[in-house]
Amino acid sequence: MKLILASNNKNKLREIQEMLSPIGYEVISQSQAGIEIEAEENGSTFEENAAIKADAIYGMTHTAVIADDSGLEVDALGGAPGIYSARYAPKGQGKKTLLANLEGVPDDKRTARFVCVICFISPDGEKHYFRGECEGKIGYECIGENGFGYDPIFMYGDRSFAQLSPEEKNAVSHRSMAIIKLREYLEAADKGGNA
Repeated sequence: MKLILASNNKNKLREIQEMLSPIGYEVISQSQAGIEIEAEENGSTFEENAAIKADAIYGMTHTAVIADDSGLEVDALGGAPGIYSARYAPKGQGKKTLLANLEGVPDDKRTARFVCVICFISPDGEKHYFRGECEGKIGYECIGENGFGYDPIFMYGDRSFAQLSPEEKNAVSHRSMAIIKLREYLEAADKGGNA
């Protein structure tokens, strides 16, 4: 089955392809499907924003679509930046702003998690949601050369996400956890013949 990913993010596309192609799914980006739209993410939850993106593509194609929304929740900041992670600060200032907002917060109160929600719309229009989370803490400075976004300040054990190899990160990341749940659902549905 062909799935359209409601994104043109090459990293997301590769990660999802690596996990779904072994079970017989061809995943293509929205631009590869000839779709050039940017849905306005104005929902109040990760689920709503993922559904907005998936609905926009499904409404044009009526084929299977997957979309994800993800972000970082910091407990000391009441769950912020959350769904606003990408828009939390001017471009390139997110990590700096977050660290400044946590100044003086002790180590045991710096708990945080990355969250990813995938919305899958089947060819018949049925929606399913898959949520993945990865618990960690916010460090005190940017560490590591890998990853992107908030990875250099998100501590997983004694290393930041940006210090993990892609293989190490993919084994524990929020997006991988959500994709694994999606894959398990697709495999079960294929056996039952109703995906």
